[in-house]
Amino acid sequence: MTRYNKITVVGAGLVGSLLSIYLAKKGHKVSVFEKRSDMRKGGAIAGRSINLALSDRGWRGLARVGIADDIKKIAIPMYGRYIHLANGTIDYQPYGTAEQAIYSVSRSSINMRLMDLAEAQPNVQLHFDKTCTNIDKKNTTLNFTNLNGITETVASDFIFGADGAYSAVRTQLQLHSDRFNYNQYYIDCGYKELCIPVKADGTHMLEKNALHIWPRGQFMLIALPNIDGSFTCTLFLQLDGNTSFDALNSKEKIQTFFKTQFPDAFEIMPTLIHDFETNPTSSLVTVKCTPWVFNNNIALIGDAAHAIVPFYGQGMNCGFEDCVVLNELIEKHGLNAACLQEYETLRKPDGDAIADLAIANFIEMRDKTADKNFILQKKIEAKISTKYPKLWTPLYTMVTYSPEIRYSEALQRGQKQQQIMDKILMLDNIHQNWDSDLVEQKILEFLN
Repeated sequence: MTRYNKITVVGAGLVGSLLSIYLAKKGHKVSVFEKRSDMRKGGAIAGRSINLALSDRGWRGLARVGIADDIKKIAIPMYGRYIHLANGTIDYQPYGTAEQAIYSVSRSSINMRLMDLAEAQPNVQLHFDKTCTNIDKKNTTLNFTNLNGITETVASDFIFGADGAYSAVRTQLQLHSDRFNYNQYYIDCGYKELCIPVKADGTHMLEKNALHIWPRGQFMLIALPNIDGSFTCTLFLQLDGNTSFDALNSKEKIQTFFKTQFPDAFEIMPTLIHDFETNPTSSLVTVKCTPWVFNNNIALIGDAAHAIVPFYGQGMNCGFEDCVVLNELIEKHGLNAACLQEYETLRKPDGDAIADLAIANFIEMRDKTADKNFILQKKIEAKISTKYPKLWTPLYTMVTYSPEIRYSEALQRGQKQQQIMDKILMLDNIHQNWDSDLVEQKILEFLN
């Protein structure tokens, strides 16, 4: 297998750092260029600050290069979600079987750890404060400009654009490519990071091994645990309108809103007003584009190829899975045109599928987690999948715990199963008879 001495990865975020490790372990020499300063030295933290949920697809990506144990040290397992209902009660919904969990990780912590692990490779070099300002596709060169305005040209054998949802690499390719298809879609709500601090005794204010959700129809608050005992909270809310970030324009309005909508959270958020007024309000974008590969030696990967909203917790996991698939194709073909073309052919449908699933899961988390039919559906699905595992796998399980099932396949199977569940939930007295043999037989009939 040919080993290349000039592979350039643009972006030292989660996917760019992991990709550099994969390529380095194949014997290639990799230079990683990041427009921001080194966050390990007090530089700006790249990307969104929402805590991330690391699940099986992501763990597989880390395990394949032997670094899963390093990341597990900074991750907290979450075995289900606690739904904080508007009436003051709390409902617990497990994610899967007793041992199945997703893991809360701080975006900055995992990014810095991946940078350290990448830099530990003898054939990886990280370069910071270098903004990509131009790509010459014909000669496979890039221009990078530093903070002093000095531009350098970097020649490459292969270029990987791993520089996120607002990718400079993708923008340059879009400007200089014929028939480049690009779709950018913003949902009508934004988000703001808030905080629940650690208790005085160093423990968590809420159950730490769970995701906490306060669903309120058109908006919601979530909280994910941190290893220091705090929770990172995120408010998802309309950007403008009567109930919106735009409307919460005074301390009094912020306080009244939280006391009314999230009273139990409000009681344990002493820095709420400061956090709300200090932290930025950010938007949420979905990006779909094609092609991902240019001239057989330039490729987009991670959010640069398929940015998604965070509501399925799969953005990072999907990007890590890109690395897994690309690595398998390098082993199959070598790093060449056939490898990159098959990478795009395989991953483009999956990137589109998880983007659509993430939008749908926003509605589920915001609206349906408190709905009695939704809760009943989860009970029925758990029963059927336990009894007939080869016939029924819940959509969440396929996406989160089944990396052998492609996102595109999970979407198709999930849609068919939802059609069946819609019929089941229409049966007379379903809330009383959901556990009956009759309901079970109906489901089996529909499956057949």
